[in-house]
Amino acid sequence: MWRAAAAAARGLRSACRNPTPDFRPIPFPYHSIRSTIPSSCDGISGCGPALLFAPRIHSNADPFKPMIQPLAMEGADFSTASPAEAAAMVGSLGSSSSSLSHKAMDFSEAIRHYGRCYWELSKARLSMLVVATSGTGFILGSGSAIDFAGLCCTCAGTMMVAASANSLNQVFEIQNDAKMKRTRQRPLPSGRLSVPHAAIWASSVGIAGTTLLAWKANYMAAGLAASNLVLYAFVYTPLKQIHPVNTWVGAVVGAIPPLLGWAAASGELSLNSMILPAALYYWQIPHFMALAYLCRDDYIAGGYQMFSLADASGKRTALVSLRNCLYLFPLGLLAYDWGLTSKWFAVESSLVTTGISISALLFLLDRTTKSARRMFYGSLIYLPVFMFGLLLHRMHPNEHNEVMMSEPSRNELIAEVERHESNSSNNQYNKKKDPTQARPPLAYASIAPFPFLPAPSYVFPDS
Repeated sequence: MWRAAAAAARGLRSACRNPTPDFRPIPFPYHSIRSTIPSSCDGISGCGPALLFAPRIHSNADPFKPMIQPLAMEGADFSTASPAEAAAMVGSLGSSSSSLSHKAMDFSEAIRHYGRCYWELSKARLSMLVVATSGTGFILGSGSAIDFAGLCCTCAGTMMVAASANSLNQVFEIQNDAKMKRTRQRPLPSGRLSVPHAAIWASSVGIAGTTLLAWKANYMAAGLAASNLVLYAFVYTPLKQIHPVNTWVGAVVGAIPPLLGWAAASGELSLNSMILPAALYYWQIPHFMALAYLCRDDYIAGGYQMFSLADASGKRTALVSLRNCLYLFPLGLLAYDWGLTSKWFAVESSLVTTGISISALLFLLDRTTKSARRMFYGSLIYLPVFMFGLLLHRMHPNEHNEVMMSEPSRNELIAEVERHESNSSNNQYNKKKDPTQARPPLAYASIAPFPFLPAPSYVFPDS
């Protein structure tokens, strides 16, 4: 439209410079609909009837008739206007085009603004870690065949529920976040988003995620997701300002997503499904103890009751961290013993657990910010390595049964040898007591060559 208007303006300027312009209209047969619109015009005014008539022919079958006719009318007015009026029309077209571009820019800016706010409100990186643990649980519970469509739906539902829980957490803690350097730039304390907007967003994604899990997975997975949302937003969040036990309640919240994934894949919860949740529970204690030690001043300013705040020396914090690191050692052996993984995972799990335990021991010996940060980074390495090892060395039940059949235990071998020895000794004893073995060979020989003779009787000496 802009190029056509510019070309028309240039034509008007050339017409004004020409002393004898030809404004004779071209005769146009209105009475015949089948007539052809002339392809060339001798004057500007001759284009007016053609522009008016062309949309009339096309609009009989065109659903966009209301949009075409105003443009045709503008063309007719433009053809009969003076140069000043034509310039004004061109200016109005330019202003309307610039207003459209400004609206497009405003729309894209609004999309970026709200997208950034929703990303921060949902704590997207933390939510993606929750999705990773849920997806790992789904794969571990799938057995020999993995339903990838179900895996994607489970991860999407988990992501939405986690985003809802984190958003509600920030809605309830807006006053506390405003007092902390680490959180004062979040969308709600900074005023970039209103509280009702955030509450509507949290409720919408929470309901959508739970519905998706109930529809594409099962009701057990949806129930675990909903209960975890309630536990995090309505129990753990207010408890942070009441008692230091909130850290252990938060560890329970973090241990539920793998159970959610396992339930979505298998529809049930077994003993094997507890390996990854147990690892997550014990892992979160040193992880959050290190974080609370590093951010003590912020937590004091925010009014949170963390375990490390009541421990000025940091010794109890370090001891709790080391104790929970040691609890991680048996998990690799249990995963192998219960048939969830191969024996190599037990070795790898012991090695990575040794690493995080050493970092906790160093924190106990030297309770400084540097040691706490080392333990925090060690915890960040432990979890992805542990989950990758589970996925790499996982075994479905059929493979475990084959391994157990091909590798009999030592007790079974010992029992088999003892059974064989007892049978052989019983056979020798029976041979000694069998009276037929004491008969002389003559009794049998007399029967074989002469079957018509009666067999001689044999009397034992002690009878």
